[in-house]
Amino acid sequence: MTAGQFLSHCSADALRQAAQQLKAGALVAFPTETVYGLGADATNPDSVARIYAVKNRPADHPLIVHVSDLSDLAEWADDIPEFAIALAREYWPGPMTLILKRSSLAQNFITGGQNSVGIRIPNHPIALALLEEFKKIGGKGVAAPSANRFGHVSPTTSDAVAEELTEFLATGDLILDGGASQVGVESTIIDCTGEAPRILRPGAITEAMIVSTTKSVVTQEGEKIRVSGSLENHYAPAAQVLLNIEPHSGDGFIALSSIATPAGVTRLAAPKSNEEFAQVLYEALRSADHKNLARVVVHEPTGEDIAVAIRDRLKRASQGR
Repeated sequence: MTAGQFLSHCSADALRQAAQQLKAGALVAFPTETVYGLGADATNPDSVARIYAVKNRPADHPLIVHVSDLSDLAEWADDIPEFAIALAREYWPGPMTLILKRSSLAQNFITGGQNSVGIRIPNHPIALALLEEFKKIGGKGVAAPSANRFGHVSPTTSDAVAEELTEFLATGDLILDGGASQVGVESTIIDCTGEAPRILRPGAITEAMIVSTTKSVVTQEGEKIRVSGSLENHYAPAAQVLLNIEPHSGDGFIALSSIATPAGVTRLAAPKSNEEFAQVLYEALRSADHKNLARVVVHEPTGEDIAVAIRDRLKRASQGR
């Protein structure tokens, strides 16, 4: 098996093979509805260490554990509050990560040395099938940050994963192709270690949805918890990202389709809705680098839906790498 072997036909046999590779200590990049993840056996410290090495990720930056069923939650977390269970029942499988008090199964190499752990059930048929196959052979969960170099734009296609990581992968590692991610930005991360839910990273599961499900006000208070994508500079292409200014000739431009493209400007994406904006954003930022553009101007979408997550990612991208 070659380094970073590409599997574009994810048959049942291919997914069984991928699960076996995970159990043997290999890395498997796989699609989810948010972005592509780089997976390792979440109980294997050597495999998890390879995630950090491949991504060039800071060692204290915790990972999210992906599982296939709500019943797996109790293995990874203790003292799960009722509002967390309500969220899990409502939005899993889906683009939501819950931060919970960790069990003894969640070791420091997963949690970044913190007393909490992030758990998610992804809503993608290939991801779920892989997790179920892994569980059948004794796997407890798959640790999977986004499948890109740390601080770079997250990949929403298998080609983007290959472009980012192939040179860093080893013999036995796999990249599974499941088409383009449907959501396009990372999961909402909700801290459930306190008395009320707290959003640590916005995503497709919005504050209004959380309030509706939990009948609880979303708090801003709580202990500082390190989570994925929380650094000020993140999600950045090589090009400089500038927000809400008039683009100049030679710039790349991303904005809703209702906003015209000025003369001499390279249009990178013209989504018709905020949901489509999220789907195409990262691939559009990548295309700026493929076109060797020095600057990308983005007119941010408005609203309290997934636009909140888009604005969060763009603010961080505008800080550069």
